Amino acid sequence: MENIASYITTHKDRFIQELVELLKIPSISADPAFAQDVLNTAEAVKSALDAAGCEVTEICETPGYPIVYGEKIIDPKLPTVLVYGHYDVQPPDPVDLWNSPPFEPVIKATDLHPEGAIFARGACDDKGQMYMHVKALEFMVKNNELPCNVKFMIEGEEEVGSESLGWFVEHNREKLANDVILISDTGMIAKDIPSITTGLRGLSYVEVEVVGPNRDLHSGLYGGAVANPINIMTKLIASLHDENNHITVPGFYDKVIELSVEERAEMAKAPFNLENYKKALDIEDVYGEKGYSTNERNSIRPTLDVNGIWGGYTGEGAKTVIASKAYAKISMRLVPDQDWKEITQLFKAHFESIAPKGTRVTVKPHHGGFPYVTPMDSLGYAAASKAYEATFGKTPIPQRSGGSIPIVSLFEKELKSKTILMGFGLDSDAIHSPNEHFGLWNYLKGIETIPYFYRYFTELSNSES
Repeated sequence: MENIASYITTHKDRFIQELVELLKIPSISADPAFAQDVLNTAEAVKSALDAAGCEVTEICETPGYPIVYGEKIIDPKLPTVLVYGHYDVQPPDPVDLWNSPPFEPVIKATDLHPEGAIFARGACDDKGQMYMHVKALEFMVKNNELPCNVKFMIEGEEEVGSESLGWFVEHNREKLANDVILISDTGMIAKDIPSITTGLRGLSYVEVEVVGPNRDLHSGLYGGAVANPINIMTKLIASLHDENNHITVPGFYDKVIELSVEERAEMAKAPFNLENYKKALDIEDVYGEKGYSTNERNSIRPTLDVNGIWGGYTGEGAKTVIASKAYAKISMRLVPDQDWKEITQLFKAHFESIAPKGTRVTVKPHHGGFPYVTPMDSLGYAAASKAYEATFGKTPIPQRSGGSIPIVSLFEKELKSKTILMGFGLDSDAIHSPNEHFGLWNYLKGIETIPYFYRYFTELSNSES
């Protein structure tokens, strides 16, 4: 497999251009106005899998957006790797904060990426990282280096909760049978510090509505006499954390697994510079739950955040009204052993119970997922570690992630296999934010590293059989 570096050098420009073309399609699953674009992206992914060497590819219908399936089975007796990714992307809003149009990819050098980075929505999350696997397959097939079987399952609803994925997995267990699941939808510590994500937080996402009077009212004639839904909403939200930034929902922490002093000490060994962290975000200081470090707050501790809040008049100039309604979207990131459905009900009961008289409060659950911890003593983890060692020249650091990939726990439940998270993105890639980007070096390094995972996973599996 030593010729992979030269293969990448030869085909580098094509690999980049193919990704650029994929990034041009605005596959925004959250907005029905882009439904056809989402479907067009599925077709583009299928075509890419065909070209890379899959012998079977399908656009699989679901109750929602389709799943792109592909496979290359060289010997049923050999191990099978199932690659998961997603082709849908987050909305680009606020568009006016982008330095270039979000679906007109541009490549430019940055201090961190002097060799260039692709700026576009989906560049890192997850089109760029998903496409690394397609190109890695191309190399292995074209050079007769594929040591085992491979299957692809690329979905189009990850950014809206993967609602159809559970249905698809349940109806296709035999089709999806595998020995390990490989995902690149996470990051690594730095370009020179590879890491393997060993834990993901769960998620509960809700929308809340506060209703007061039956119509918008004149704030002079009615102000002070009726409940103002926006005022009430802000008070309710403010009450969800105490003075130590501890979440006040009763029962919220009942099942949280506390890490030992030893485990926290191991986590603290990961390279982290607080001053650089603050500088990168242009903030004077960090903020969060008392008694925990920054890296602990964003990985092993649960959180509750308001993701959007609106109501009343927000146009130019003044309009003195008391709004009839106010809204907010709230996400809670969860840790083992929190059950997202239970947390959603605890939140709903609490938020509705603290609403004052004169208002009506409704909590609408959207979607969620369970936390996940990857065992470090598995064949998959060992194979991933050896793969990074082969291309980076150093052993990767295990790292808990603050993000969520809700379907990972679903895979283990339904397919009875472990998931390995080999991410090549960086915290600075601005996923879900304006100016999302993915370094060309990271993209190509992922293509180089992934085939080694196949080699070592096959070797380790054969040695155990």
